[in-house]
Amino acid sequence: MKLLNWVRFNWDLETVPSGNLELPKHYQIGPVTKENEAEVRKVLSSSFLLDPAWNPAIGEVMHTLQAWLDRAFVAQENTCLALRHGARIIGASVLCLDPAAENHLAPGPCILMEYRNRGLGTRLFESSLNLLRESGVSRASGIARELSPVAKFLYPKCHGVSTPAQLTVRLAA
Repeated sequence: MKLLNWVRFNWDLETVPSGNLELPKHYQIGPVTKENEAEVRKVLSSSFLLDPAWNPAIGEVMHTLQAWLDRAFVAQENTCLALRHGARIIGASVLCLDPAAENHLAPGPCILMEYRNRGLGTRLFESSLNLLRESGVSRASGIARELSPVAKFLYPKCHGVSTPAQLTVRLAA
């Protein structure tokens, strides 16, 4: 198995700008209900399974993802945001609202492959950071694979500061 390198990103939510949360027509971001759990699980799983960059560690990643999703719909300190195109959920972000959590993005923004590179992940991520801030989190953190698009483009765009991470629980946002 090829070893993956991980980085931890941190954000000072008091200094991160709110961002331009405007979405194109027919798109909206909002909370997920228990009734949407199966659809959210499918979207998040597909985001990883259909991305060839995850092949070296897909078994480990899927195991971790499923464990986090199990907690997302039962733990009070967790919530989930969904990005919808009309009635269809096309992206999601699972958040831990506990200020003392080691990882607030578990996983962070995941967008279906056919909707990527349109700025939608950025809007979902900005909404995630805003919800964390509104929930009383002042410093947020997330874990990403070192050379993933999230680590190279999205997280730095929102003033994320990265440091190498040695992880026993692994998953990139």
